[in-house]
Amino acid sequence: MRVSADVGGTFTDLVVETAPDCFRLFKTPTTPQDPAIGVFNALKLAASGCGSSLEQFLSGVDMLIHATTLATNAILANATARTAFLTTAGHPDILLFREGGRREPFNNKVPFPAPYVPRSMTFEVPERVDSTGNVMLPLDEAALRTIIGRLVERDVEAVGVCFLWSMLAPAHELRVGELLEQHLPGIPYTLSHRLNPTIREYRRASSTCIDASLKPLMSRYLASLNDRLAEAGFNGQLLTVSSLGSVVDAAYLAGHPIHSVKSGPAVAPIAGRHYAKVVSGSDVAIVADTGGTSYDVTLVDRGGLIPFTRETWLGEPLRGHMTGFPSVDVKSIGAGGGSIAWVDGGGMLRIGPQSAGSTPGPACYGKGGREPTVTDAALVLGYLDPEYFLGGAIPLDAAAAQDAIERKVACSLGFGVPDAAAAILELATEHMIHAIEEITINQGIDPANAVLIGGGGAAGLNSVRIARRLGCTQVIIPPVGATLSAAGALMSDLSTEFSATCFTTTRDFDFAAVNDTLAALEEECNAFIADLAVAFVGQEILFFAEARYPHQIWEVEVPLTRSRLASRADVDELVEALHANHERLYSFRDSDSKIEIVTWRARVICRLPQGGSVRVAQNGARPPGERSRRAVFPGVGAIETPVRDFHAMTVAPIAGPLLVDANFTTIVVDPGAVAVRTPDGSLAIRLEAATAAISEARA
Repeated sequence: MRVSADVGGTFTDLVVETAPDCFRLFKTPTTPQDPAIGVFNALKLAASGCGSSLEQFLSGVDMLIHATTLATNAILANATARTAFLTTAGHPDILLFREGGRREPFNNKVPFPAPYVPRSMTFEVPERVDSTGNVMLPLDEAALRTIIGRLVERDVEAVGVCFLWSMLAPAHELRVGELLEQHLPGIPYTLSHRLNPTIREYRRASSTCIDASLKPLMSRYLASLNDRLAEAGFNGQLLTVSSLGSVVDAAYLAGHPIHSVKSGPAVAPIAGRHYAKVVSGSDVAIVADTGGTSYDVTLVDRGGLIPFTRETWLGEPLRGHMTGFPSVDVKSIGAGGGSIAWVDGGGMLRIGPQSAGSTPGPACYGKGGREPTVTDAALVLGYLDPEYFLGGAIPLDAAAAQDAIERKVACSLGFGVPDAAAAILELATEHMIHAIEEITINQGIDPANAVLIGGGGAAGLNSVRIARRLGCTQVIIPPVGATLSAAGALMSDLSTEFSATCFTTTRDFDFAAVNDTLAALEEECNAFIADLAVAFVGQEILFFAEARYPHQIWEVEVPLTRSRLASRADVDELVEALHANHERLYSFRDSDSKIEIVTWRARVICRLPQGGSVRVAQNGARPPGERSRRAVFPGVGAIETPVRDFHAMTVAPIAGPLLVDANFTTIVVDPGAVAVRTPDGSLAIRLEAATAAISEARA
């Protein structure tokens, strides 16, 4: 039996794979003070649902996959370890100067962003290696010992070490590591040439410092979680989700915690891609995961390709901090079910980015929250059943929701409460549409050609409206939709990446150096596989080159068809692949130009057992019978609306207006849309009439 736990900002989702093709879903409120408590609450709920004690349940779990936003939240909240940065003498401003420009170049009121490690904790070490790897200035160990003494005086909790060109000649960094272990025993450190041997100094330094600063927190958390699980009866393998949309061993992540940054939403596209293919046969999908805190969207492009980005920023691009590592390209905005609605000083309605979270939560939770949220608006509009929210686990207080909206929004805008609630949901919908437009229209992709996958507990509230505005013909709410990320983790593989710098050109190709580099990368991949204590059904190592035309700043990733380059024909194949990728990305190629290859990468993939078409077992059932609720629809007003149970629906199509209740979500089917339960258990909603009208308007 396999289990996946996804700790979100509001809810902790748990998916139990009771058989290769059967999932059971559970949700509990997240416990921000200790995320592990929320995980154990969900495990206890799952054990009870399976008719066993927690110890009996955990003893039958072979694998527990854990996804958490702990690392990301710690960085954004400035709650990481007290970290020192050791760099080459004369270059203390790497983290300050960064790379790139400013988002508002002519706005002089925007302060320059602070470095990840302040200058007061940056120490210059006398040493120097040139761009060919030759030592220009030997490491001054006496000065280094003095610096380490200052680190002791300042109660440093972690150390990041990044010297110039250390990826070519790492001896100085290695010696620093030896001295840190000798004089600062127990204090974790990160050496840049081991973590991220890239050619760009800022990315290498930033990733090194971020990784070091997270080691105390993530090591303690994962060790504590593992110990508590073992005490409760768990004898299986603890895995964690990485930012690559894969899973890795928890011990590996504790040693490389930067790979947990922005990992939470990275696996939702995997589940979304699966259901887009199964239900509609489409390999182009907009995968939206609407949680309590954020709205995360990803475009799965033609061929089912999940997009990756190497521009992974924590916080605002160019103003936040760059991880220096690739991640699944997810667009996130603060527009979830718990996002707070407020009116600014100019009388404009705003949504988020503040969230009520799980504590105190929306006003309607009755836990002391007094701020109106998107969930409160949905309750006032009649979309949510106050007696059946979260399967009845959290009864909702409609009067508290109305009071919060009236006090904070309606009075300020001069609206009635229903109109204010409708405005809140409409504005949240607009934010979500704009987020999708950024990853589709702004990149030259027509969203009308994609199917919209609605994931997350709040996705059903407005997915139909989003699809109608974008011109999508179909919305799919998977049976695991309310726990999309947790389900995606169970559909993922064990995988990670390794890289190395080896500069060469196609006109003067250094076969020996390149093949030595590829061999070293393959050795790292094989070591990763050998350390796994998890049963997998197949393995694969993929190789890539990062290449560019001369004088270009950025490289293009080119997949290699073989593990070694043995002849000029192999190089010519690489050249043609670069030309083709460059033309696809930038609409032109320079066929007469030589190619520069800067970095080589290897991605190791160990495939875990996967089931076929996933079925979802219902955790309890509602009493039978026809039901209805009075709900408000745009252009129609408040009407008595039929309500159907998600699990009891048949393949017979039902036209909107309609409300579909499930244990952990409610789907609003607007007038003009038709909903049908598909054989795999998903809810497919067609919008042909709406799309035709949009197409006519565009024409």
